[in-house]
Amino acid sequence: MIPRAFFERDVHEVARGLLGATLLVDGAGGPIVETEAYSPEDPASHGYRRRTARNASMFGPPGHAYVYRSYGLHWCLNLVCEPEGRASAVLVRALEPVAGLDTMRSRRGLDAPRLLCSGPGRLCQALGVTGTHDGVPLDEPPFELLAAPPGVPVVATRRIGITQGADLPWRYVLEGSRYLSRPVSAAA
Repeated sequence: MIPRAFFERDVHEVARGLLGATLLVDGAGGPIVETEAYSPEDPASHGYRRRTARNASMFGPPGHAYVYRSYGLHWCLNLVCEPEGRASAVLVRALEPVAGLDTMRSRRGLDAPRLLCSGPGRLCQALGVTGTHDGVPLDEPPFELLAAPPGVPVVATRRIGITQGADLPWRYVLEGSRYLSRPVSAAA
């Protein structure tokens, strides 16, 4: 299990270090293949302006989930990092589905493994992550987070689906993964 201390670091170190780590929620999941970093100095971050009821977990202790609804449609899972009160988190954008495939297929209503968890909304639907997981510690059930193997090849590129800070190379992907939410451009 990845200890909470793993998250008491710079958001970019955590975002890179999560690639290849296995994320399971009630036994469903697999290796993380795509993350995005959000820091308090970042205008695209939910914690940029101030603490609100919606983003309160982002200001909480490292090693906890920050779950929010995007555009009122999809849940998104973030992993809180840095010292408490800093409002830094890593958005888990995609993982390679390897455990609990039947459960994930049922939740998503499709069979194609590549589409089960390739995007933050799809990932949360497949894993059954909802607002009830907001603020939950990542080292306790229903979460299980296992360390990545050493030497995972990481590519940094621009984040997706934002307007402010979109040019920052704060999206981290597992090089060569076919389970990404979007392919990496040749310029990356």
